Amino acid sequence: HLHHIYAHSKYHLLHNILIEVKKLFEAFKNLSPVWQTLIATLFTWGVTALGASIVFFFKKVNKTVMDAMLGFSAGVMIAASFFSLIEPALEMTKSLKMNGPVIISIGFLLGGTLLFIGDKIYNLVDKKKDGNKGSRKRCFMLISSITIHNIPEGLAVGVAFGSLAYNITGTTLLSALTIALGIGLQNFPEGSAVSLPLRREGYSRKKAFFYGQLSGVVEPISAVIGTILVLKIKTILPFLLAFAAGSMIYVVVEELIPESQTNPKKDLMAFFTLFGFVLMMILDITLG
Repeated sequence: HLHHIYAHSKYHLLHNILIEVKKLFEAFKNLSPVWQTLIATLFTWGVTALGASIVFFFKKVNKTVMDAMLGFSAGVMIAASFFSLIEPALEMTKSLKMNGPVIISIGFLLGGTLLFIGDKIYNLVDKKKDGNKGSRKRCFMLISSITIHNIPEGLAVGVAFGSLAYNITGTTLLSALTIALGIGLQNFPEGSAVSLPLRREGYSRKKAFFYGQLSGVVEPISAVIGTILVLKIKTILPFLLAFAAGSMIYVVVEELIPESQTNPKKDLMAFFTLFGFVLMMILDITLG
């Protein structure tokens, strides 16, 4: 009898939690795209800070868990790039009577190019980090380069939420939230990738954490700018959607997949990428 009461109370608690979650989702759904973007990217920034906070607890993190997370994020972002960004952009160029292939190609390549420039700046800084001389300047440059790297990621989220205002085929609130989740997941190792090396270089745990989380601050800012641009200038939307897709694919090819494939269980990591893609594709097709 006690077991039955316990099981019933557990079910009742779970039911109440689900009702509250549904209420929160409905409240979020009714917000303006700018507020939705801000909340979603405060989450991505929070994940960066969470990644940076491991400097307080660990000297290093389990590599297989990190690589599986990166592989899964890669799959989510590849699917999101096509189903949530490029496909809606093509639909919109048709309705606006624009040259779709040209606009999307330019936007896509520019999105990747901006991250390529960010990576080159980062590599230049990375080569100069030996020795203690000018450590403040190097730290500032390191944070600046990661900031450049995070701008397109923030834009990708902002554009996804901003495009919801136009009810284009393929754009849904859930797909926008999944893009934010995908970017958030890959921000976790990004935060720790800043804070752990800084800790090794002799920075205090607090300072290493501060600089690590700082790398994600730019995402809410660039995301809100992206949303406002989309809402104000409808014709720029196909270009920005393609730009966001290009930046996401660059992150996947340059960072996520190569890093996850350094794992001894690289075949398993490849399956995590496939799982991520399939999950995002199913969500987009069924809810699109």
